[in-house]
Amino acid sequence: MKYYLVFLIIYVFGLFTTKCNSQINNNSRQPINGIEFDYSSVNILEKINEAWQVSWDRFYHPKTNQFYDYLVSYEKGKELTHLPTAEEVANLYPNHNGYDTGMEDCMISAGIMLCMIIDKYYATKDEELKKNAYEVFKGIEKSTSAHDSKGFVARGVCVEDSKSIYIGSSRDQITHAVYGLWHYYHSPLSSSEIKNEIGGILSSIANRAEQNVVPSNNYNFLRADGTPDNLLKMWENDGHEVARLPMIYAAAWETTGELKYFDLYQKYIVEAVKESFIDVSKVNSWALLQMQSSFELLISIEKDPDLKMQMAKIMQMVSKEAEVRVRTANNNTSKYDLTMVATDWRNGGGIKWDSEYRHMWYSIREVGEAALMQLLDENHSFSKEQESLLFQTIAKIDYNKVSTSGIFYLQGAYWKGKHRELF
Repeated sequence: MKYYLVFLIIYVFGLFTTKCNSQINNNSRQPINGIEFDYSSVNILEKINEAWQVSWDRFYHPKTNQFYDYLVSYEKGKELTHLPTAEEVANLYPNHNGYDTGMEDCMISAGIMLCMIIDKYYATKDEELKKNAYEVFKGIEKSTSAHDSKGFVARGVCVEDSKSIYIGSSRDQITHAVYGLWHYYHSPLSSSEIKNEIGGILSSIANRAEQNVVPSNNYNFLRADGTPDNLLKMWENDGHEVARLPMIYAAAWETTGELKYFDLYQKYIVEAVKESFIDVSKVNSWALLQMQSSFELLISIEKDPDLKMQMAKIMQMVSKEAEVRVRTANNNTSKYDLTMVATDWRNGGGIKWDSEYRHMWYSIREVGEAALMQLLDENHSFSKEQESLLFQTIAKIDYNKVSTSGIFYLQGAYWKGKHRELF
């Protein structure tokens, strides 16, 4: 009887261990709302290459060198027919930011795509990527030069005339544009001439910040027409936003060598770090990615070891929260038809906040955002579970029928991981 009990205990322990090991090792199968999605037979690189092709064929417009937010059709030539006309933009219709029109996040997408191309180059050494990077760069340049408001970063440029812009912008647009330009400056894909152009753009943005982000303007960067907008408040704002202003000055200083930008950086950085220790669980994922991007730039140039250590702690806070966001967002992608297209904002919902399309559109994007948050943090270990969840999302999409710019973020995360030799 004694030997039988010993044998039974060993047998049960063996079953338990086998089950645990199976859950740990079988990284291609993770439960999604109780249903396992097995991507083990899917070639992830082929999927990523499909996403790349679709990004350029359907979301990008060569007239403006910019990527737009969503598609209203899969029929060739009709994908972006919803984009505003020059007259609609001039009349600030339907609003001063161009919300829901499909050209509200062009500069966010430009920053994501430019950094992705750079990571892809490091991983593949494909020289053709120099051309792609330059095209995205020209789109950022166009958003800062297609108007008369020096240093202003327009959300996007109208396809019809390649110059009309909505007067509103945001911290988000500025953050991704500056971050992308800074990475491009330091990459092997830029030339000495391009570096000079980058320095010029970043200095114009920093000069506008120096002039406008002052107490008399309530620290507002100001719209293109010189009026204030809470989305452009750059100081004395929420904790996840305070690092954006010193990041602008740091990028301008490092790319131009002008000491006034370093002095401005020094003026804000200590307080920005102090105020960034917040409850990150209460912050939206897109804002956390921008927070993480800001600190990745800042930690790379800061020399003070104590300040660097504090920055690293902030980044780790964001990375740990991002693990939860990847799980949640990947589950959310299983709730929606991922082949949905948006309706034209003029007679439908566009990407309005309360629409089912918006939830689908963002669920894919959030997986990439949350994975990127972790991958930007070199002190964070990107787990096999997180890799599996990212790959599941990449694998489950039919790229012939995907209408969300969220696929930019999935590519960004994939190539960042390949650059870091984690995948």
